Amino acid sequence: MGSSLSRNYMIGNMIYILTEDANGKVGVTLSKELSLVAGEALKTNVIKLGPLVVPNAEKLRFFTNLVQRKVLNIQIAPYVPDFKLAFDHICIHAGGKAVLDKVENSLKLTKQQLEPSRMTLYRFGNTSSSSLWYELAYLEAKGRIKWRDKVSQVAFGSGFKCNIAIWQALRTIDPALEKNPWMDELAMHSSHFPCSHD
Repeated sequence: MGSSLSRNYMIGNMIYILTEDANGKVGVTLSKELSLVAGEALKTNVIKLGPLVVPNAEKLRFFTNLVQRKVLNIQIAPYVPDFKLAFDHICIHAGGKAVLDKVENSLKLTKQQLEPSRMTLYRFGNTSSSSLWYELAYLEAKGRIKWRDKVSQVAFGSGFKCNIAIWQALRTIDPALEKNPWMDELAMHSSHFPCSHD
């Protein structure tokens, strides 16, 4: 499932600005408005995807809200389905602390649900959408992926795009049998580390 908000926002100047730091190195700075655009793109996807994946009780809440807004013209906010009920694990594009904070608040995620994303940002920095695979590897290394678990991967991209992939585990992952980027250093990376990357 994907959405693009390029027509709705002046994206070019919001996403990045080439800047020079105090040491004379040129780099990319992501603007603060990016987290707002990310939140809107995510909201669009969640509204589209929600009826397809959430439990029936959530579908009923979503449908009731839709009828109230569109048929009865009641001025209420759109209902955002509770993704926490549809998935066992959620991997959010670790594009920066502000983006993770916005997604955490928008979806009302717990600290544990966002732990793989924050730990990936802390350890690897912003690796773009490849951060999702580091997050999945983190869950595997921690022994959290069980047979039939559902994992949602939420990625953001230029343009501005938001895509959500949904996976189901075909087996329980035994960390003792796995090799991934977290295995050698997992004990060193406690979930209590602050996230310092922006």
